[in-house]
Amino acid sequence: MSTAPLNTPWIEKYRPTKLNEIVGNKRIISNLESISQTGNLPNLILAGPPGTGKTTSVLALAHELLGENFKKAVIELNASDERGINVVRDKIKRFAQQKIPLPEGRHKIIILDEADSMTPSAQGSMRVTISDYSNTTRFVLACNDSSKIIEAIQSRCTVLRFGKLNSEEILERLKYVLNCENAKYKEDGLKAIIDTCNGDMRYALNNAQSCVVGFEEINEENIYKIVELPRPQEIEKIYKFCLNEQFIEAMNKFDELFEDGYSCLEIVSVFNRLIQESPNIEDKTRIILLKKISEYKMKLIDGIDSKVQMSGFISEIYDIISKNK
Repeated sequence: MSTAPLNTPWIEKYRPTKLNEIVGNKRIISNLESISQTGNLPNLILAGPPGTGKTTSVLALAHELLGENFKKAVIELNASDERGINVVRDKIKRFAQQKIPLPEGRHKIIILDEADSMTPSAQGSMRVTISDYSNTTRFVLACNDSSKIIEAIQSRCTVLRFGKLNSEEILERLKYVLNCENAKYKEDGLKAIIDTCNGDMRYALNNAQSCVVGFEEINEENIYKIVELPRPQEIEKIYKFCLNEQFIEAMNKFDELFEDGYSCLEIVSVFNRLIQESPNIEDKTRIILLKKISEYKMKLIDGIDSKVQMSGFISEIYDIISKNK
């Protein structure tokens, strides 16, 4: 069990420090373990959704490669905060120029979180730095979208693509942390965490800790208060009203959720998950519904978020369900 202070966020308190402790993305972790054993570290781009272990993996790799030299031979920057060309010229280039005695075959490591936020000019300058200091320094860029990294950098790096963690992986780690913390939880609460975290381990642990601090026990009701999403049971009522040809009741239920402060996008997102997971919907109807939901979800993401838009959404859902009963 960790000896970190009691008020330490769980994501830091239980952050894995060794590659073999990291949950999920086993193929990538296996590749990093091979790098750790051989010491042959290339420049890397770690791409994938948030909370999938990109930064944790490279920090664990750096610890295993550099050991006691970690603190002096590794620099970590958040590129979304420090993304201009001056950062490359000052912090990154200055660190790359430093002469740090390391064992043969080992290199200094520069870790750039959220590297896809860097401006093109900063990336262009960094491309030169990567080339000029290739004998002494390795770069690891973590990002959500590797297409926003210029090709000149991509061609100098090995790209590793992380995927979302599955439910079993998150559940196993979640139970381990909760048991270490002697936290009270119910199975419906754990299911609610998994249903709402979308494969993001960091989000899952943050919600679990917030629930324990705020309510002392993890259960479904408390989790949905924390994440501020409508409960699936409430969204299911809209679906059942449509199924029973009760359009006015379906609209009234939406109005009720809207008045409770839930955004249209939150309502549609939960509706999307409900349609995906419901065993009582025929595949033909499910496909039509998911296509229509995706259309409205894109409109909402683009900023067209209004009750009028949602009236159209429920009308079309009602129409599809009525025709495919």
